[in-house]
Amino acid sequence: MKKKMLILISAACLLFSGLPVSAQQDMREIQIKARMEKKALEKRAELEKKEAEKEAGQTRQEITRNRDSLKQAIAGLEENIGRQEENIAALENDMEALSEKEKELDSELAETDRTVNELTGTIKANADDIAGFAEDSFQSPPEPGARALLEGIAEERKFPGMKDIRLMSELLYGQIRHSGNVRVENRTIIDRSGGQTRAEILLVGNFTAAYRTDQETGFLKHSPGSGQLFALSSLPSGGMQRKINDYMDGKSMAVPMDITRGGALRQLTHELSLSEQIAEGGPIVWPILFLLGLGLLIIVERTVFLLRRRFDAEGFMRSVKELVKQGKFEKCRQACDGHGTKPLARVIGAGLDCCHMPREEMENALQEAILREIPPMERFLSTLGMLAAIAPLLGLLGTVTGMINTFHVITTHGTGDPRIMSGGISEALVTTMLGLAVAIPMLMAHTWLNRAVEKEIGGMEQNAVALVNIAHKSRGGHEHNSGENRQK
Repeated sequence: MKKKMLILISAACLLFSGLPVSAQQDMREIQIKARMEKKALEKRAELEKKEAEKEAGQTRQEITRNRDSLKQAIAGLEENIGRQEENIAALENDMEALSEKEKELDSELAETDRTVNELTGTIKANADDIAGFAEDSFQSPPEPGARALLEGIAEERKFPGMKDIRLMSELLYGQIRHSGNVRVENRTIIDRSGGQTRAEILLVGNFTAAYRTDQETGFLKHSPGSGQLFALSSLPSGGMQRKINDYMDGKSMAVPMDITRGGALRQLTHELSLSEQIAEGGPIVWPILFLLGLGLLIIVERTVFLLRRRFDAEGFMRSVKELVKQGKFEKCRQACDGHGTKPLARVIGAGLDCCHMPREEMENALQEAILREIPPMERFLSTLGMLAAIAPLLGLLGTVTGMINTFHVITTHGTGDPRIMSGGISEALVTTMLGLAVAIPMLMAHTWLNRAVEKEIGGMEQNAVALVNIAHKSRGGHEHNSGENRQK
């Protein structure tokens, strides 16, 4: 306000100084007006100042009141901040406790996850096993719904719940119950020629299935996909067929079964016969078989030869000794002629022809007779021993040639396919087996025949010595008796 007044006064003075007297008079009036206006303005300014001071006092009072309220508010806030800080400290303690609890819960959750994963994996594996077990079942194949459930769990397309686990356990227990059943029924099977035929079926649990038709008796294999029963391409042995028939007829309490669920039956299918094994041995097999045939002929001939020359040697010698003691040499010769085909009788006969000679000459004659009998008895025995020695050598030769073929195949084709090498390995093993199989019985027969011949020769030598002793004793007694008669 004061600045405005000064500006107006300055402006009036300037105007007044620049005007003429007439104008100055007007200016005085103007100045008077100005002073009046100035006073009015000063009054107004005073009033405004008072109003402003009043307003300032009111504002100051308001500010004072607001400052007190702000102080109270700040004190309340500071108190609230203290409480909040205490709350924050408590919350931090709670946070630490909750963090520890969270770690414990995370550890428990991880352990629970591992347990759940292990349980899920176990259930998955069991579902797979139950599915395979049910698919292989002869007695009760699984229903389509049960099969879909097991496949879904096994392939992890479905998370198993308690209801699913109960259904799995019921299916497993059902299969276990049915696996103990043994029954006979009439069903359609796929025979060995590939056609369908009706047959009487024997089901022994989930292990073995056998069939019987008018033409044959054999084992069956089960197709898990279609549930069909297929006859094995190879029939079992006659003994097995008889046991199966007797069991199905109720005549026997025992039946052959395959506890490997088809493994042994597949082995039976791929089992080679003796002729097939021999055919796998290559060209060396035929010389070994020739040795076998020749050896068998020798064994049979020698066995027949020795058996035809066996007789009651002890009884024959007792009668000869009695006749010699009595001096009845003619009857002794007749007894020997009655057994003319026997070596012992011929040797004793040769001794009786020389019984009038001195002891040494009689022993020489008997020894000569024994030596004449030995070559026919030992005939072909050395040949048999040679064959027994050659057979394993031929087998070894076949082994070497088979291994040479195997290494040649490996050099040409590598070792990627073992079936390519099987021919040479089979030849090597078959020839070795066949050579030993031929040599062992021939060696045993050679030993037995040698023992039999040695026993026969030993018996002839023993009886020849006994004959010499008895003949000389008898001859000495007769000479003594005839001398006494001549003296009388």
